[in-house]
Amino acid sequence: MTAEPQWLTPETTPAYLLEHGWVSAGDSMHVQPLAWGVSNLVLRVDVVGKPALIVKQSRPQLRTKIEWRSRCERIYREADVIRAVSPRFSPGVVPRVLFEDRPNYVMGLEAIRADHVVWKESLLRGEVNLSVAETLGSMLATIHTGTFGRRESLPDPEDWSLFDELRIDPFYRYIARVHPEVSGPINDLIAEMTAHRVCLVHADFSPKNVLVHPDGVSLVDFETGHWGDPAFDLGFFLSHILLKSLHRRLQLDGWVLLISRFWERYRNGVIDARTGLDANAIAQRTPRHLAGCLLARVDGKSPVDYLEGWQQDFVRRHALAWLTHPPHDLEQLVREWFLDVLTA
Repeated sequence: MTAEPQWLTPETTPAYLLEHGWVSAGDSMHVQPLAWGVSNLVLRVDVVGKPALIVKQSRPQLRTKIEWRSRCERIYREADVIRAVSPRFSPGVVPRVLFEDRPNYVMGLEAIRADHVVWKESLLRGEVNLSVAETLGSMLATIHTGTFGRRESLPDPEDWSLFDELRIDPFYRYIARVHPEVSGPINDLIAEMTAHRVCLVHADFSPKNVLVHPDGVSLVDFETGHWGDPAFDLGFFLSHILLKSLHRRLQLDGWVLLISRFWERYRNGVIDARTGLDANAIAQRTPRHLAGCLLARVDGKSPVDYLEGWQQDFVRRHALAWLTHPPHDLEQLVREWFLDVLTA
């Protein structure tokens, strides 16, 4: 019989770290919960005189109103993905794995400097930082091109079960049940995505996982990483940007420029790498993923909490139309969105 995992709390974490030898007796620690996502316990542990660390433990039930469960083994996948991508970046861009406690679904990570700002918070305030967008475009291109065709990047590249639990089912299949009129296009989208598994995909490339600090930009939260279609990352990320542009409609030129700079850096990064990854083909597949992710953020299991009722209807109307009749390319989609936002 498998032993029950040792579920951590901020109060029990110091004793846990001492028991496993990851801190020393006499170390003075301050433990602070972090609000990263809905799926894990994430604690920052500051140890006097030593580098801070992040203690992360996965939970079987995600913190959403609608029941959403995922196996705690996803913490293993996160560690594997971090090890695959971190050598491609300078130190501090991706946190290093310091230790793993697989029986208890715990991972220790290098802490990003404490004076960081979560990019999502800046965007919701209407602070459009083009430099961050450019950096992220280059970073995503590095992840995709650096792993393109290298299936050995992950221990089990065929395993899509966690990606299914965390994205395909709660996002795509769920909205197909809510909106059966687009179940056909959604099924086609899943099939298309399955047919284009060519590189490592982050699958949670979102402003909430981007930490901005004086040293630059860091990327966190890799548990949805998988061997898949890079167009998902593009659609997922850009859906977040469009949603925030609707929330902050007074700076539309800035939002348009942000998307343009991000896409330019991503596209150039893919082309310059000369790996065989086709930036134009990715751009053609992106609009339907963007539409599916938009719809999932108003009618999926984890809707955003900053849109008003009419804004949710605006998103719903555009996403349903684009799933049924996808724009020819990404530029057309962005143009249609912002033209309509102007008159909303």
